[in-house]
Amino acid sequence: MESFLVPTGVVALAEIGDKTQLLALLLAARFRKPWPIIAGILVATVVNHGLAGALGAWIVAAVDPKILRWVLGVSFIAMAAWTLIPDKIETEESQFVARFGVFGATLITFFLAEMGDKTQIATVMLAAKFSAYAWVVAGTTFGMMLANAPVVWLGERMTRIVPITIVHRVSAVFFLVLGVLALVKGVDLG
Repeated sequence: MESFLVPTGVVALAEIGDKTQLLALLLAARFRKPWPIIAGILVATVVNHGLAGALGAWIVAAVDPKILRWVLGVSFIAMAAWTLIPDKIETEESQFVARFGVFGATLITFFLAEMGDKTQIATVMLAAKFSAYAWVVAGTTFGMMLANAPVVWLGERMTRIVPITIVHRVSAVFFLVLGVLALVKGVDLG
């Protein structure tokens, strides 16, 4: 259960204020059709995080556990620092919107926006840490939906409720704790 709950929490926190969440807000404001937007986010996330989780599972099989522990520890600490840097939406990511309709635009832009993003990299690391591919991908996908579906439904009101800087700090602490645990205690990797 931990291999589902931890990835859910990590990604839900890391996603708040992320460029894909800003993209969800942009799509919601532009189209005002929440269901196709949410469906596009879900499909893009399953595919993207599925690939990232597979990479994490491969890393576990290919890398010595002692080396992996150090790589994961340093990676989680680096993610803590990266989380403190706010994202900005890039204009080229929204160019697909007019061409492919609501679902297609969301699917394409979310998939591309997630390439190399914090949550995709977190999925790789979490899949390597927990050695439970399906649970990690399910958890990271659920975390992504927890963070983005309310943005699509509630839009701009959400950013007035929870200050993004606080969420970034909490997320950074979470990544830092995971990194320190991996380094200091040699958290069991499988």
